[in-house]
Amino acid sequence: MSAIAGDSKVATKQRLIEAAEALFADEGFDRVSVRDITTKASANVAAVNYHFGSREGLVAVVMARYINPVNEERLARLDAIEKRAAGKPVAVEELLEAFVRPFATQVRRSELSEKLFFKLMGRMFGQQGCDLPPVVESVFTTMLTRFHKAFGKALPGLATEDIWWRMHLMAGAMIHTMAHAESLQRFSGGDSGNPTLEQTLSRFIRFASAGMRQGLEEIQEEPKPKGPQVEFPF
Repeated sequence: MSAIAGDSKVATKQRLIEAAEALFADEGFDRVSVRDITTKASANVAAVNYHFGSREGLVAVVMARYINPVNEERLARLDAIEKRAAGKPVAVEELLEAFVRPFATQVRRSELSEKLFFKLMGRMFGQQGCDLPPVVESVFTTMLTRFHKAFGKALPGLATEDIWWRMHLMAGAMIHTMAHAESLQRFSGGDSGNPTLEQTLSRFIRFASAGMRQGLEEIQEEPKPKGPQVEFPF
């Protein structure tokens, strides 16, 4: 009986997490109540407090479940490309690839659809980004510091302050892209097309690399990336 009860508790906890993920993605963090979550999970209204201590505890579990794997993969990719570079600066495009590629990896591992995954990630960074759980913020801080140092080597002459701000602006563009792709299709009347994830990542990397290099003399010396947006004056 105890094993069955234990299995039941695990199943209920998992249903609560999955229900919260879907609701947060669709409705946003602020609009979803504990009762909404327990109703969708077919659980008792007290189950959230029982399993997570509070609604905030459940939010923290959901955020760690999605954000930490992305940041851990970012760090692993950065380790790999810096090892290959053997102390030399890494190209901006390679750094951006390491920064955004984990979203493609993790969406394939997620139980959420691609659409819900990116809506959830966008809402987590956009709505909850100023209130990250400690278990998420510590990894996030390590990741950002490492990338800041790498961008500093890749963009000599760019002030430390400017690197931080350009990373911040780049991340903001990425969050908006993830959370509001549907809005672009609606506002453009469909003229924005229906790009694949790979096409969106490629487009973003070209855009972000131009922004990271903006104003530096090196931009004239480096070969311009090929692609459909090469003619756009960023």
